[in-house]
Amino acid sequence: MAYVEIRDDTIWANHIEGGKALKDRIISLAPGEVIELEVDGIVGAWEKTRIGKDGRPQQSIKPIGNMKTIWKSFQARRHQRVEVREVRTADAYLAALSDTMTEWSSPEDEEAFRDL
Repeated sequence: MAYVEIRDDTIWANHIEGGKALKDRIISLAPGEVIELEVDGIVGAWEKTRIGKDGRPQQSIKPIGNMKTIWKSFQARRHQRVEVREVRTADAYLAALSDTMTEWSSPEDEEAFRDL
């Protein structure tokens, strides 16, 4: 199981303890790419941070959407360790899967099935 200490507005890959696979996954993300995490029992979306002002990639993720509000409330618990793991929501799974089913994305299919 992986843990991270609440200490910043973001989660830095090198602050994750006991989760080499999760660290490597975060590092491998492209800037702006989204990952779904469960942090302390709450599932939300996180975005890989952009390139730093000095031009170097940052190895951190920031909360987005509703998770941004949740993570902000977690700041009152700074220095506590919380469990963190990657999850895959149905929406993320279907979005990734839709790219593999291009044979169903023809104009003819759109015409035939648009009212369903």
